[in-house]
Amino acid sequence: MDCIFCQIAEHKLPANIVYEDDDVVAFHDINPQAPVHVLVIPRKKHIAKIADMTAEDQALVGKVIYIGKQVAEQLGIAEDGFRLVFNNGRHGGQHVYHIHLHVLGGRPMTWPPG
Repeated sequence: MDCIFCQIAEHKLPANIVYEDDDVVAFHDINPQAPVHVLVIPRKKHIAKIADMTAEDQALVGKVIYIGKQVAEQLGIAEDGFRLVFNNGRHGGQHVYHIHLHVLGGRPMTWPPG
């Protein structure tokens, strides 16, 4: 598979990893949109987009969100606030088709986002 995130999860491509376990990997985005911009991805299961999730994926995606919170704490942005974002599909702004949670912080976030 040519999925860049699958290759990062398998350590076939380099990334600045801040967290990993058997289920998920979290690493700094190479094109950060905030002072802290980390992506959290499922490690062993390739799910192209949120719309492709099944009921069986609930626990895994829940863990992705939980690790996003943990990463925010680890990187010191939890107290002031942070944003968690999933983009879904072309109109949702998704560029890499492997679900990933954006953890953004280190500055005030504006609304609407884009």
